[in-house]
Amino acid sequence: MPSPADFLASSKSSVADERLHRAIDTAAHRFLDTRAEVFAGFPNGEALRQRARALKEQSLARLDECLEALQAALEKNGATVHWARDSAEARRIVSAIAAENRVSVVVKGKSMLAEEIELNEALEASGIEVVETDLGEYVVQLAGERPSHIITPAIHKSQQEIALLFHRRLGSPIYTQAEEIAAEARRALREKFLRAEMGVTGVNFAVAETGTLVVIENEGNGRMATTIPPVYVALLGIEKVIPSLRDLAPFLDLLPRSATGQKLTAYTSLISAPAQLGNRKQEMHVVFIDNGRSRILADPAMREVLFCLRCGACLNACPVYRKVGGHAYGYPYPGPIGAVLAPNLAGLDTASDLPFASTLCGACRDVCPVKIEFPTLLLELRRRIATARGKRSERAVVRAWSKTVSSPLLYRLASRLARLCEPALRWPAIARRLPLARSWYEVRELPRLAKRRFSERGPEGDGRGGKRT
Repeated sequence: MPSPADFLASSKSSVADERLHRAIDTAAHRFLDTRAEVFAGFPNGEALRQRARALKEQSLARLDECLEALQAALEKNGATVHWARDSAEARRIVSAIAAENRVSVVVKGKSMLAEEIELNEALEASGIEVVETDLGEYVVQLAGERPSHIITPAIHKSQQEIALLFHRRLGSPIYTQAEEIAAEARRALREKFLRAEMGVTGVNFAVAETGTLVVIENEGNGRMATTIPPVYVALLGIEKVIPSLRDLAPFLDLLPRSATGQKLTAYTSLISAPAQLGNRKQEMHVVFIDNGRSRILADPAMREVLFCLRCGACLNACPVYRKVGGHAYGYPYPGPIGAVLAPNLAGLDTASDLPFASTLCGACRDVCPVKIEFPTLLLELRRRIATARGKRSERAVVRAWSKTVSSPLLYRLASRLARLCEPALRWPAIARRLPLARSWYEVRELPRLAKRRFSERGPEGDGRGGKRT
């Protein structure tokens, strides 16, 4: 699993990139507006969100039972099930399947889990050509980049940039219409689909009752990857299992509305058995991947992060994500979900910056289809990081502030002292030496203190030198 970078260092250039801000803001606001529109015409939306949350709670409470039932159903249907404890084991399993089938070309449907376990790199190291077939994923693969968004991987690129990229990598004309760019990608990818010996996709949901894998997408590339190659491999995060087909309905209503503002995605594939390919059946493998999820499940304070549907709505709503983009996070899942997942999966030491990359405004929680309490999770991670670091100076400053603002006498004395010290505090050389202030002063100025405290204005004043009317 990739290690998150130093967020503070990697985000500095992004904060200054106005072109990046425009690209992300345009797409994010469009998704948020369409989401608001479809939910406004969806009378039972809030009740459905609560229902979906309850279903995730119930599924995780009996996860072991559901996974066993899912394995039995899949094997009965003709699939082979593998269990992977971590990224390395998952990569070994998929690489072994490819080697056994003498695979030279793999076509991939969109899969954030594949990004998490760094599957492409492992297959390519074995001499296998790996082709991303989601248009956005294909664009960032050609550019040698990682996805910048869960749903729209190339959200950070303009149409002109993509046209120039296709011209440079595929030899196409420099197209000026989005339809021409999409047609060029379709021509290039069709040949790959026909040559590929193995297809790989992620899984949005897995139904334990029937052994059904649910793959949701808008382009048809996922359906091509699951049906054309003679070998199909599904990557399943163990938290994606739900008990029955009846439980699937709320998620099929909520996921597209939250992700793209659609009432229904263009392609919803329910795969219960290997495809029939002429005179023989396709070889179908399902890899159950833990990679730290059971550890999160055992942590009551963090468990609800496993509710996530990977809709990307929290990214669109997050003011921090919209300022820095996905690459600054250095992790496959950026934004609020990444700020919570990375420390849990990669470790607090590795991803200690990310829980602080939030204003705690709660916009992520408000748009989440399963109402994940992101602010609560982020605060808990901050508490754990602060405890692990043992920074006594920070604790002392916070405790002193708490004591000061809770005492009228101390608050008055501190106010007077602040007025005396204010001129000196405006000198950067002095201000940046204060505890907790160095990073703050790099991008902000000290607010000016009011000439008179509120309590000094008198009961008749309006604070502007006039009388109340």
